[in-house]
Amino acid sequence: MPKTEFREKVDVCVVGAGHAGCEAALACARLGMETVIFTVSVDSIALMPCNPNIGGSSKGHLVREVDALGGEMGKVIDRTFIQSKMLNQSKGPAVHSLRAQADKAEYSREMRKVLENQDRLTIKQAEVCEILVEDNKIIGVKTFIGTVYECKAVILCTGTYLKARCLCGEAITYTGPNGLQAANHLTDSLLSLGIEMRRFKTGTPARMDKRSIDFSKMEEQFGDEKIVPFSFATDPEDIQIDQVSCWLTYTNEITHEIIKDNLDRSPIYAGIIEGTGPRYCPSIEDKVVKFADKERHQVFIEPEGLHTNEMYVGGMSSSLPEDVQIAMYRTVPGLENCKIVRNAYAIEYDCINPKQLYPTLEFKKIKGLFSGGQFNGSSGYEEAAAQGIMAGMNAALSIKGEEQIILDRSEAYIGVLIDDLVTKDNFEPYRMMTSRAEYRLLLRQDNADLRLREKGYQAGLVSKEDYEAVLLKKELIGKEVERLKKLTIGGSKHIQEFLISKGSSELKTGTNMAELMCRPELSYEILSEIDEDRKPLPGDVIEQVEIEIKYEGYISRQLKQVKQFKKTENKKIPDSLDYNDIGSLRLEARQKLIDYKPLSVGQASRISGVSPADISVLLIYLEQFQKRNENI
Repeated sequence: MPKTEFREKVDVCVVGAGHAGCEAALACARLGMETVIFTVSVDSIALMPCNPNIGGSSKGHLVREVDALGGEMGKVIDRTFIQSKMLNQSKGPAVHSLRAQADKAEYSREMRKVLENQDRLTIKQAEVCEILVEDNKIIGVKTFIGTVYECKAVILCTGTYLKARCLCGEAITYTGPNGLQAANHLTDSLLSLGIEMRRFKTGTPARMDKRSIDFSKMEEQFGDEKIVPFSFATDPEDIQIDQVSCWLTYTNEITHEIIKDNLDRSPIYAGIIEGTGPRYCPSIEDKVVKFADKERHQVFIEPEGLHTNEMYVGGMSSSLPEDVQIAMYRTVPGLENCKIVRNAYAIEYDCINPKQLYPTLEFKKIKGLFSGGQFNGSSGYEEAAAQGIMAGMNAALSIKGEEQIILDRSEAYIGVLIDDLVTKDNFEPYRMMTSRAEYRLLLRQDNADLRLREKGYQAGLVSKEDYEAVLLKKELIGKEVERLKKLTIGGSKHIQEFLISKGSSELKTGTNMAELMCRPELSYEILSEIDEDRKPLPGDVIEQVEIEIKYEGYISRQLKQVKQFKKTENKKIPDSLDYNDIGSLRLEARQKLIDYKPLSVGQASRISGVSPADISVLLIYLEQFQKRNENI
């Protein structure tokens, strides 16, 4: 490494320009911090090295929440999508999730443009190889060529680049995703600082030449007729575009036999891969082995963009050798003559054990060191962006000396994601799912602005105008719900005939409009025919009114559960508390509590190895601890 040192002073250094890094850097710059974002290649900013879509089940919730907080992902995908679909529409609103197929190149280009034009933000192509710490506090970073950037906070968003290697059968290349340069030097610096590292693995399927695919043997998948935007700032009328189709096909028994016959050539099963892979996004080899009873698996053929013939083969990620890949792909209907543009591969990379982080995403041992994204042991673009904006926001607030923001499990999917990462034992890449959110009926993707705009405004990422717009929206919803509950409906002939015409039962006694709306066959729009007092309202207000009324009982029940949850969540554990002084605590619980350093009793209760009995002991001790301190 060069001995000469060139020095620069900034407020924040963001290491990595993937989805986490972009949101982190934008948040810091927008909060007034002089920020530099480092990337091994400027061409890899907001790269989508795997699937060509943003959102999906539960992930769509995260994108909406990032947007509500003042983030960028939702706005950029609204400008660059080529197909959009609201998933799970046959189910309740709690699990409705938006997903958009992206034009990968355009998405990356558009996000780069946002970064390049953001005040106080500089993009720097350089590899950060050392984190500089003094007295357990960040003082800067050093690049491979020897430049030192003095700073007050560092945010690590290294994605899958740290000591990365890609595997395709017996062939191993020591690169990051898509053949980009790996970051080979930072891990040693982190280890020297006492940071616990892990080795994780993920993978991606092949990309096919569109001209070699027979789509007549596949099922065409269309986008929604009425497109819903991700960003609350996007006018829905501006994004009603002609959409590109995706396609569905299936593997079969011949596909599975080829895979089984060549398992010994798979790095996963040959023991070459060291890292742990994602349980909920398995390779095709894993699917065939673990779900041996299944005769077929879905395969989605998705366009990578409008200006390329590359097609993504969703559902068939693999690390098998090229000859096996060609053989197995060509057994799939429509892919008999397929030509591979990019082989499928697995990628291994270094990341951290996230139990070393506070819920603010700051390292417990090193003040001013934050992290986000796959470096924290998660998977997915959306999970990364969600952590990125929180890490960036909190880094900036910390420098300003202001209170950092923690979202709890009852406030946001982001809260569930971060709490799971920093509190629970995670031995594989973490993926967000709706089933992980206990209060998912309250944490719907449609009300993310109502839940989180205020937090974004408090932090300084949401404008006063946008915040006041949400306050007005809340007011309109409340007033309309109240009006419908007070609007009485009698059993006149006109009303009875209307109900029968809509397939609904007649009224035996008088009721109100809200109770009528609870009938599954009736809606706000249908009832407008007999609602003479109704005034025009925005579509998003009507949507919230209908959900609040139809699901009122379920929502009330979850609000009561949240009230109970908040009792332990708001019971803070003092930094000065020494768990070794609590003699009644079991040894395992004491060790776990010392290790994790939970901020609240609620967080402590979710740590694996800490039982309800241990929590009771802790509560009694905290009460005594508080009384002792009050008497001092």
